[in-house]
Amino acid sequence: ECDLIVTVGFMLTDATKEAAADNPDLKFSIIDSVADESNVVDQVFQTDEAAFLAGYIAAAKTETGIVGTYGGMCIPTVTIFMDGFARGVAFYNETKGTDVKVLGWDMEKQEGTCVDSFDDLDKGKQTTLAMMDQGADIIMPVAGPVGGGTLAALEDRGTGLMIGVDSDWAVTNPDRAKLVLTSVLKHMDATTFDVVKSVIDGTFTGGKFVGKLENKGVGLAPFHEFEDEISEELRAEVADLEAKLIAGEIELNPDFVQ
Repeated sequence: ECDLIVTVGFMLTDATKEAAADNPDLKFSIIDSVADESNVVDQVFQTDEAAFLAGYIAAAKTETGIVGTYGGMCIPTVTIFMDGFARGVAFYNETKGTDVKVLGWDMEKQEGTCVDSFDDLDKGKQTTLAMMDQGADIIMPVAGPVGGGTLAALEDRGTGLMIGVDSDWAVTNPDRAKLVLTSVLKHMDATTFDVVKSVIDGTFTGGKFVGKLENKGVGLAPFHEFEDEISEELRAEVADLEAKLIAGEIELNPDFVQ
């Protein structure tokens, strides 16, 4: 007799659709997927927008000219981060005349490196070490807890930086904050709060909520321990890019539009 049932993740799409269809008088919300049922609020996020900014920053801050990314599984809610990141690097190269390389994602083939796990930290560590052996010094894992393996690899090597996803990894890993350049945030706390509020005040209706830069559904975390290392020039460039993404002046991969 719950007033609201919230499911989390692309892998629960079919189960949510079935439960919602079988229980039309109950209220549901799914995070990171589209159930497309009248009694479900679909919470999806245009994370490639924020990941684009992260890729641009990574390209600006790399010392080796090589950065990397990998996923837990190559599913849309993961690869959207990786594609946005790679496009941000490519935009930096186009703008600055540089040749920063991205390991782990091919924009042309639309495929990349995935470890087929969201809980095996050793896979994350080994993938990170392999990328570091190829010269990558900034790596963005899109693999949930597996990203902890990246932190472990960076710590072991005593070099390199990570870009987190979903939450602020410098906050959730305070003892390793010195390894986290920034994080690509998915503000599911705010969107879920609004869904719960709509149930309480009687305004709940099914439909789709898309978190974007424009409505602050996605964004970048603070630089924390790297605040003094991010120049005012780079900050201004990122702010300009954010405005252009919001205005639609920079188009990302249309296949990822939710």
